[in-house]
Amino acid sequence: MSAPSKTGTVYGLGLGPGAVDLMTVRADRLLRGARHVAFFRKAGRSGQARRIVDGMIPDGAVEFPMEYPVTTEIPLSDPRYNEILSEFYADCTAHLRALAEAGEDVVVLCEGDPFFYGSFMHLYTRLKDDVPVQVVPAITGMSAAWTATGAPITWGDDVLTVLMGTLPEDDLARRMADTDALVVMKIGRNIDKVRRALKTAGRYDAAWLVEYAAMPTQTVTPLADAGDKITPYFSIIIVHGQGRRP
Repeated sequence: MSAPSKTGTVYGLGLGPGAVDLMTVRADRLLRGARHVAFFRKAGRSGQARRIVDGMIPDGAVEFPMEYPVTTEIPLSDPRYNEILSEFYADCTAHLRALAEAGEDVVVLCEGDPFFYGSFMHLYTRLKDDVPVQVVPAITGMSAAWTATGAPITWGDDVLTVLMGTLPEDDLARRMADTDALVVMKIGRNIDKVRRALKTAGRYDAAWLVEYAAMPTQTVTPLADAGDKITPYFSIIIVHGQGRRP
């Protein structure tokens, strides 16, 4: 009787904010040696994570695109949203688990850091008790965004708050007013609400809009000068802390 094959490992590979040369050495090594590469994308799109690593995936590697069944088509508050995504993550998990149990290592591409508002977290919690899972951390998109503004995000004992533009406007304004430094993510169609909340909190004139941080199409603009432009998914608002310094 042959010995059972060794269980493979699923790697959550943090790619960083979008520039290949901001990936870690470990992420680069694991990707270039991968036999199976999985990544999330919207149906009909190539996917940002896949675009970042174009030309780095080894010849012969098997790619597994995981296409979201829903993104913004129904509101987050609709019970169907979680039900549909839960089934989707369960299906993706089953595929990855089967590969690992067959002795195959799998690299899952993750924009930014896998444990920072990323889809990989939903796979991780479903896989970690069944097969080996390793997470490769990375530079976050917000770090690239505040670096792009050319000013430190925090000084001394500044408190940094990270907010999602999907929050109710009153919650946004309250939390914006109750912090020193601020990052607002998931802006997109929430931009008008975020603008109003910043004005209510008295932080609007200090806010910066960074689009496509660390990517070739990066732009950095004072929010007050951005007008009524529609912001892309890859946009972040930054308000710098002004705390204690020597």
